[in-house]
Order: sequence, then C-alpha cells, then structure tokens
Amino acid sequence: MKKTAIYPGTFDPITYGHIDVIRKSLKIVDSVVVAISDINNKNYLFSSDERVDIVKKALYTDLKLSKKRIKVITFRSLTTNLCKKLNSNIILRGLRAASDFEYEFQLAGMNRKLNNNIETIFLMSNVENQIISSNFVKEIISLGGDIKKFTTKNTIKALKIKYE
Repeated sequence: MKKTAIYPGTFDPITYGHIDVIRKSLKIVDSVVVAISDINNKNYLFSSDERVDIVKKALYTDLKLSKKRIKVITFRSLTTNLCKKLNSNIILRGLRAASDFEYEFQLAGMNRKLNNNIETIFLMSNVENQIISSNFVKEIISLGGDIKKFTTKNTIKALKIKYE
C-alpha cells in the first residue's frame, strides 16, 4: 500500500526550510501532497492560485523534483478532512526551533482527537535553513535585502514583482 503524506501550510512563500521537509519526507513516504491553505483568516501576500504557481515552479522548475511524487493543491477544510478525502493518515509538519514544538504538539494532539487514525510526523529542516521563515523572507525583500539563500529563483522573481 502506498503511503501518501499531507504537508499543509500557507507557503506564503515557500522557503528552503519547507523544501527540506518535502525532500526528507520523500525518504519515508511514497508521495507528498503539498496542501496550500486557502482559509481567509490570514492576510496573505499571494493569492492561493499564486502560491500554487510559485510552489510548482519552485519544486518542478527550479529544483526539478518529481511531479509523480509531489502534488500541489489548495484546500479549505480541516487538515484531517483533507487526509480522509485523499486517503492519507500522515500529516507532515516542519520544525525550525524548540519554540515551534509547543504549537505543533498541540496541533498534532487536536488532529489526533479529530481523527485517531492520523499520525503527525515532525521533520526538521537542515541546520542552515532552520532560521528561515516566510515572514522573514518577505520582510528582507521588502527592505531591499538579498534572499537567494532562503528560497528559489522563481519564488524570488514572484516576490520582486510584489514588492516593486
């Protein structure tokens, strides 16, 4: 039986930290669904369609990762409902620092209460990418800084268009 993991998030924008989690997950599951949240309770820089396009360009064009093993979608539901819809019992979550763990631990517990068949797998990005966050990337580029070490070429291009 093939194992598919759901990697939910806003990906506003995708960073090398997110990409580390995707790459590492492909060592333990057959496929990953990068599930981009389209819930309107956040102030996104990019629309959900733009985020899907940026993530696809980052993964498939910039990094040449497998379209057969990585699918990119949007969703507007509980992650546990998405898991049920996609026949997956694995949720991926990335951890950058100890400060992330408390929130992620609570989230995993709530997801488990909603569906006790769901397992959450926590993966850490590589050491050099653990300090990266989408918010920092947006702030740095908005102030004219260089973000080449934090995200892919096509993501940078999309960010520059937004901030010009």
